[in-house]
Parts: sequence; structure tokens; C-alpha cells
Amino acid sequence: MERCAEPGTVEWVESGGGPLVAVPETVLPFWTGADGEEFASDYDRACEVDGLVGLLPVGDAAALVLGDEPAATAYLPEHSVLVRWVAGHAEGDLLASVPAALAGAQWQQDTHWQVPGPVVLFDAAWPGAQAEGTDHARLALGPGRYTVRAARVSPGPETWLVLVQLRPLA
Repeated sequence: MERCAEPGTVEWVESGGGPLVAVPETVLPFWTGADGEEFASDYDRACEVDGLVGLLPVGDAAALVLGDEPAATAYLPEHSVLVRWVAGHAEGDLLASVPAALAGAQWQQDTHWQVPGPVVLFDAAWPGAQAEGTDHARLALGPGRYTVRAARVSPGPETWLVLVQLRPLA
């Protein structure tokens, strides 16, 4: 994984080996990560998500879990897509392949996600109250309902991505 984009252009978030989660800022304190005192922690619940994406209740909202496998993930607002870097040599080539990958993606079933405003993407093992002190990214989503769809794509012979598109519903 060779990163070569201008510093600050694309912000990648990585996990320590488990899933990433996008939690609305309004309910960040309710995400307990691996520290939960319940029978199953929030991290345990996130690990049980089957597939590329899933929703988990958190407070009076829902968190979006990026399942399947840990992968460096960046949000590209110009495409309304989370790009998960599964395999590929250079960041520049990977990012240049996104438009064609979006056009040719075989999307899985849509999920609908109600978002009260901006969300924070971080490692599901961390408590939400500590998310901003870890490897994280803030996604400036407007409040409303979003269609979430995901696809595995291979835009080149040695490049594999998972795309998670977030489209606001009218």
C-alpha cells in the first residue's frame, strides 16, 4: 500500500483488525466499543454483522458497520462513497479507478439509514467517547435518510475495493 496523494487530500481510517463503524455524532457517547458491560459489547455486535454493511442501534439512532474484512477506508464526498482498500499497490491508481469502479459495480441489496447529522468513522473496538482521539474521520452528512449499497469490485488486475455508497433519499 503506497500512499502518494497530497497530504490531507484523502483521509484513510484503519482498524486494529476488526470492523469499522460510522456512528452519528449525537450518539457517540452511547457506543461502548469493546468495553461494554453487557453480555455482548457493541464491538461484539459489530463483529456479528454478516456481509459488507449492516446497521446496529445506538441510542436513538443507528451505526453503520463496515463488515467483511478490515481494510483502510476513506470517504470520497464527491462520489458519496466509502472506498475500502482491500488490495492495490498505489493510492493514486486506486483513487483514479473509483469512477469506473462505481459505474461497473454489481451492488448488493440496498439498506436505508436514518442519519441525524454528521457521523464519525472509527474502529468499532473503541468507545465512541474516545473516537476522536483515535484513527478516525468525520463525514459531514446532512440529516436525513440515506440509501446505503455496497459492492466488491476489481477495477484492475491487482486492485480490489469494496465500495459503500451513501445516497440521500429525496
